Amino acid sequence: MDKNKRGLSRRSMLAGTAAGVIAPVVVSASAGSAPAAAAGMTRNITVYADYVPGTTRVGYGLEPGKPTIPGPLLECYEGDTLVIELVNNTDQRLSIHPHGVNYDTKSDGSPFNDSFNKPYETKTYTWKTRTAYQAANGFWMPGSAGYWHYHDHAFGGDHGTVGLMKGLYGGLIVRKRGDLLPSKQFTVVFTEMWINHQVAPNTPIFEANLGERVEFICIGHGNLMHTFHLHAHRWADTRTGMLTSATDNAPILDNKTLDPGNSFGFQVIAGDGVGPGAWMYHCHVQQHSDDGMSGVFLVRNADGGMPAGAQEAIDRFKGHQHGTTSSTPNATGASAHSHH
Repeated sequence: MDKNKRGLSRRSMLAGTAAGVIAPVVVSASAGSAPAAAAGMTRNITVYADYVPGTTRVGYGLEPGKPTIPGPLLECYEGDTLVIELVNNTDQRLSIHPHGVNYDTKSDGSPFNDSFNKPYETKTYTWKTRTAYQAANGFWMPGSAGYWHYHDHAFGGDHGTVGLMKGLYGGLIVRKRGDLLPSKQFTVVFTEMWINHQVAPNTPIFEANLGERVEFICIGHGNLMHTFHLHAHRWADTRTGMLTSATDNAPILDNKTLDPGNSFGFQVIAGDGVGPGAWMYHCHVQQHSDDGMSGVFLVRNADGGMPAGAQEAIDRFKGHQHGTTSSTPNATGASAHSHH
């Protein structure tokens, strides 16, 4: 089975909390809301920027010399502060710039504000979050809760373009207290014609057992418009992908636009109503799907066993024609694909 899975169980995330991946509590697929955590926690995270061994790609990681693409999924609750110590282990300047949270100009992560790490420099970035509050005029100001992301803004230029093309990006979740927590999480990043810097048949195979609560974090980068489609599973077009009541009439989706710089997330119950099996996820811009922007969401049996017919489906997927070599990212993280 493909080992390139960008999924983390709640328990593995808890084990990594000291290293910087945040998971306040463990919740099973059938559990209720998460118990309230202490307000206003400060969470210190060390993130390392390194070259991916054997390539000129660059990624973020929680250990020196072990970058991943995407980078680690960072989480907190509204009201928390994230203090990111970024260690630049490369010979180029780079930074870390977040979406959806508050920061001062020193933590902006952009050359515009002279906010970046010089080669081999360590620098601290502070991200703050807040809960919704009522303004003096009676209107409510939004809190920070949402599915966000972070990325470089300084590698090879002043706008982060080169860093993004090399793999310097990751997911960021800010939760409301009481949100349901998943058993599995998958970060899916569409950049140009790649999914997590890969093209089919080498795209990630995401795995969950039947009935597990699964969270997808979808992020768009690059220059192309995409859509994210997940076979046989649906979600509500809300902050969490779930309905708040039986009378909540939020639109129900199985396909959503994912433009550059956009992000969204949702939760589903793996195989709910359809059973276990190998289910496709892909960009629904048809040329993009043809050129390798597709992958597999494998829903195993409840006991973790392989469902009947699933391995054959995966073998067929790997045997399909997926675009041309011109859409395959090379060791530099660049692509010769002409559709820009």
